[in-house]
Amino acid sequence: MSEPQIVVTPELIERYFSLTAAAREKATPIHSPETPEGMRLATMMEMADSYASDARWFVEQGDLVRAFGAINYAHAWIDCAVKIGLMDGHDDDDMFTLP
Repeated sequence: MSEPQIVVTPELIERYFSLTAAAREKATPIHSPETPEGMRLATMMEMADSYASDARWFVEQGDLVRAFGAINYAHAWIDCAVKIGLMDGHDDDDMFTLP
């Protein structure tokens, strides 16, 4: 039995943009920005923001597959920060992989 194919549509991409923006807003730093942990988190969030920006650029270029990949990478950076304890996911196990 073959698995159903997922079609990457502009609506699907927008759903993932919304999910990633909600994750970025919900997760909060645990450490002060001046600590080593806070500095590592800043780098991780810079990566998340860069991937989200790249995803928007790919959408503008009409490349929905790469946009889908990039926005998922953005969410993954945020999720990772929650998983390793640099951010608090506020017990949201639907949006994050909790520690």
